[in-house]
Amino acid sequence: MGKPRVVALGGGHGLACVLRAVRRYTDEVLAIVSVADDGGSSGRLRRDLDVLPPGDLRRCLVALADDELWPAAFEHRFSAGELEGHPLGNLVLAGLDETLGDPVAAIDAAAALLRAVGRVRPATAEPVVLKADVDGESVEGQVAVMNVAGRIRRVELVPDDAPAHPDVLAAIAEADQVVLAPGSLYTSLLPVLCVAGIRDAVARTGAQVVQVCNLHPQPPETTGLDGSDHLRAVLDHGTHVDVFLIEADGALAVDATLVSEWGVRLVAGDVARPSGRAHDPVKLAPALADLLESN
Repeated sequence: MGKPRVVALGGGHGLACVLRAVRRYTDEVLAIVSVADDGGSSGRLRRDLDVLPPGDLRRCLVALADDELWPAAFEHRFSAGELEGHPLGNLVLAGLDETLGDPVAAIDAAAALLRAVGRVRPATAEPVVLKADVDGESVEGQVAVMNVAGRIRRVELVPDDAPAHPDVLAAIAEADQVVLAPGSLYTSLLPVLCVAGIRDAVARTGAQVVQVCNLHPQPPETTGLDGSDHLRAVLDHGTHVDVFLIEADGALAVDATLVSEWGVRLVAGDVARPSGRAHDPVKLAPALADLLESN
């Protein structure tokens, strides 16, 4: 039997952490990355150069890199002048995009430079804007949604027909495991599942779908939500989950009865760093591998 084929999706540091874990038990991995970011360096490059926001793509490439020098260089953030706030990797991805005229070709070229294992793909190669229903009011923009005061009820992308890359759909169809990464629930994970092709592919895949629960609330985005609410938000956005992986005795309470009623298997384990503020890839790797083995 060959190495397991794993797809991981989300954005930010949460997806990068999952990729560092997954690569410990397979190199057959594809990352599907949110491209709704409109803040910081990514937002500036997106507005100025009309490229996909490169920040989360960069983090994933670095997480999968085998080289030693280039990952550190990609993460180097300039601290003065007109480049202040830009990581070198963001500029490299933007430059490759303009040179090659294809954002996916640019990602692959950067991956070759980093000697990255697996592949990284944007959720969609089309420009999209995140839109949220917040207590009945419409809020647009990833940064605005992340910082809004009020309960986020639902998110979507504008336009709502942005296509998924064919590589993404093929990988989900052929996967043995699909991992929904922790991180910003409404502004990193759900924007990927709002791409209709991806949502439908995850909903019908024969792979084991694992949602890795956040370790703590992320104010104000998820203020007042417990762990069960994180799972419910994913289910309410039209996909399915087989396993909900939580930190044992974690800061987010989980209603085991509700999770069971929703047809999801609840698994608790030791997957966090000692601080309890972030997942530990070294601990997360065997937890995910064991789930796949038990499937």
